[in-house]
Amino acid sequence: MALPDRYELICGAPDVDAYLRLRADAGLSPKTAEQGAAAITGTWFFCHVRERTTGRVVAMGRVIGDGGWYFHIADIATHPEHQGAGLGRMVLDALIERIRAVAPPDPYITLIADPPGRRLYEKTGFVDTDPSVGMRLATSA
Repeated sequence: MALPDRYELICGAPDVDAYLRLRADAGLSPKTAEQGAAAITGTWFFCHVRERTTGRVVAMGRVIGDGGWYFHIADIATHPEHQGAGLGRMVLDALIERIRAVAPPDPYITLIADPPGRRLYEKTGFVDTDPSVGMRLATSA
């Protein structure tokens, strides 16, 4: 699938404000500017989609990992007004292509699939990690 002409795929991170704004617009949990800056600098690979006419960042995703064998895809987000145009798939494909182009053979690629993205991830080849279960450390009150 080709990216529609009204968009451009950019290998690299958006600025912190655009990152935080798209996270909020796409319904992801809000983060502070400090968290956003750390996310951008701590990312192994980032790409985003920009609308050509407005310059607005409308889709994004990033990979965190060790660059050797473990890669975790995070922050896949598409602005609601631009969903259905294949932008999320383009971002996901770009992230996976980068991993496969640079990483040693057989990289371990993971993500946490929230319900809205699950179908996209399954169509891309992701499967449940059963019997393993994703877990997180609960925040202290």
